[in-house]
Amino acid sequence: MRDFITLDDLSNFEIEQIFRLADQMKEQPATWAGFCKGKILATLFFEPSTRTRLSFESAISRLDGRALGFTDPTSSSIAKGETIADTARMVANYADLITVRHNWAGSARVMAEYAQVPVINCGDGGHSHPTQGLIDLYTMIKRQGNIQKKTIGICGDLRYSRAAHSLAIGVARFGGQLVHIAPSGFQMPEWVITKLKHLYGVEPTKADRISDVIGNLDVIYVNRLQAERLPPGIDLQSAQKAYQLNSTIMESAKSSSMIMHPLPRVNELTYELDGDPRAAYFEQSANGVPVRMALMVSLLGLEHLVLTKPPEQEIMEDLQQCKNPNCVTGKEDYILSKSEVLSSQPMVRICSYCNELKD
Repeated sequence: MRDFITLDDLSNFEIEQIFRLADQMKEQPATWAGFCKGKILATLFFEPSTRTRLSFESAISRLDGRALGFTDPTSSSIAKGETIADTARMVANYADLITVRHNWAGSARVMAEYAQVPVINCGDGGHSHPTQGLIDLYTMIKRQGNIQKKTIGICGDLRYSRAAHSLAIGVARFGGQLVHIAPSGFQMPEWVITKLKHLYGVEPTKADRISDVIGNLDVIYVNRLQAERLPPGIDLQSAQKAYQLNSTIMESAKSSSMIMHPLPRVNELTYELDGDPRAAYFEQSANGVPVRMALMVSLLGLEHLVLTKPPEQEIMEDLQQCKNPNCVTGKEDYILSKSEVLSSQPMVRICSYCNELKD
């Protein structure tokens, strides 16, 4: 049984196979109707969602399966004190596949450890959003032909955006060049930079303003300030001005470039860009359905992919408490802290649940 908790759970070859399957599902949707007949998808959304939840429900419906779940955790047994582990074991009795979004980093991994059915991470705190990462990579390939040697600028709130974290790792794995553009205080977290360096040999270029580098970018990936995860005292307006994208700034961009955004947007991406042929964000959103269809069919074993699971990192039990206050290991006391070794010379370890660097 396979889960999908981070992009590291799939090899590049497996991802490419899922993309080819998604192509088939886009081109011949009728062929795949009935493929998941009798299958049930559980959607456990402890945080608000529109695109992710609806696209998963649309995806399972197009495969003739059914969805059940909740979007308000106060209406679930979690409100009575039920643990993630018990929720996982209980829901696995009712569904063939579980999707979960939770505000604690590492919560999806805990659910996968206890559920007896495949689990898909739909966003865990400020850690990762791997299905969005798949969709982003797929959309880039459809427009640009490939990712290798392309220059991808990820701009906005890189510190708290889980979509940005997953995308950066995906781009590095497929040979792209990264430019991180963020206002002060919103730079990519250290665990992402460390992972890029030690696992993929990538050291991104950094910039303060999008206008300084836009002429070099093949992909301009914008994301909003994650207001729901920001610490108090942040000046949102000042931060947003550093990377707001509009038609004037786009005059300096390549004609072959593309604009992406995981949505929802606030004011970091002006509406005047919607008519720009380089705008790909609604196409990006639409791609969520076939990509998630392909992922679910693959995890359920209904399509025979050539599986080439990526090499596993060394995991060790860790008596040291994770220093991330939002890590699931500090929320429920039955969860044992674990570390993943990125490098032995020098020793570099990260929390297995939230990827925070260990001392």
